[in-house]
Amino acid sequence: MPDPGVTIPAAYGGVEATPEWAAEIKRLAKARNAVILAHNYQLPAIQDIADYVGDSLGLSRVAAEVEADEIIFCGVHFMAESAKILSPEKRVLIPDERAGCSLADSITAEQLREWKADYPDAMVVSYVNTTAEVKALTDICCTSSNAVDVVASIDPDREILFLPDQFLGAHVKRETGRDNIHIWAGECHVHAGINGDELTDQVDSHPDAELYIHPECGCATSALYLAGEGTVPDEKVKILSTGGMIDAARESTAKQVLVATEVGMLHQLRKAAPEVDFQPVNSRAACPYMKMITPAALLRCLTEGRDEVHVDPEIAAKARLSVQRMIEIGNPGGGE
Repeated sequence: MPDPGVTIPAAYGGVEATPEWAAEIKRLAKARNAVILAHNYQLPAIQDIADYVGDSLGLSRVAAEVEADEIIFCGVHFMAESAKILSPEKRVLIPDERAGCSLADSITAEQLREWKADYPDAMVVSYVNTTAEVKALTDICCTSSNAVDVVASIDPDREILFLPDQFLGAHVKRETGRDNIHIWAGECHVHAGINGDELTDQVDSHPDAELYIHPECGCATSALYLAGEGTVPDEKVKILSTGGMIDAARESTAKQVLVATEVGMLHQLRKAAPEVDFQPVNSRAACPYMKMITPAALLRCLTEGRDEVHVDPEIAAKARLSVQRMIEIGNPGGGE
């Protein structure tokens, strides 16, 4: 599912994820005193070789705690930035620095400055799926699992600028009932492409399945509508972060679950609950940026020490404050 109008760079290729490759990756990582982190949306081979697999913020917090000289972040660029923000003393590498994010790119620091100027008294709440520069202009960050709690912690009379994901913002507005929340019209092109018509078709074809819906998805409102209409029992519709999906999978008694998020998530869900049949709502919902972290890219990274991620110390300090304020509300949440 390519980003419309955007040319995705060709990923590094020519290397297969063989047992020999895996042994060499482990050898190189040990020699560099490096820890390998992999996001839930990565290729299965990358997830399987990693020391830790999870969501972006959860992995960044792991990076801050582990004893390692280098953090190898297998994900997209803003995620590696977040790791650097929380671990400024460590060297952070991303196997391919060209791996961007359509959601993080949907708002720039300059656009946020202009938006803030229109609402000078508003609180800025930014999803963690943003650049370091945007986080530095943010009052408090949020994740998909704690966005409702973060917004609910703010004075109800205070205006809020919520960015950048319009679908997560709509979910927060629906859950909190706030009328004074302004929502940026950004989106992840992969999640936005998982639409209500596809969800309805899948529900019709799998009437007994539970639904795991990521709040970034374009079908989240449709899922709630189906529950409200009684098409799907309310208790079978779960709006969840990636970390929340893993937790739900481990506790599930369902025979089948329809999953609305990037398809890489299915690998961890199937490992967490192998007795459950997990099926994607949209089998084409694969992020080409995430899939740029190939076996060849990871080997290049560990062999050549490429590509290092840098964040200006002043920007990092301000961005760190917005993340810390989120943690201080008592529900630090996972990542996206």
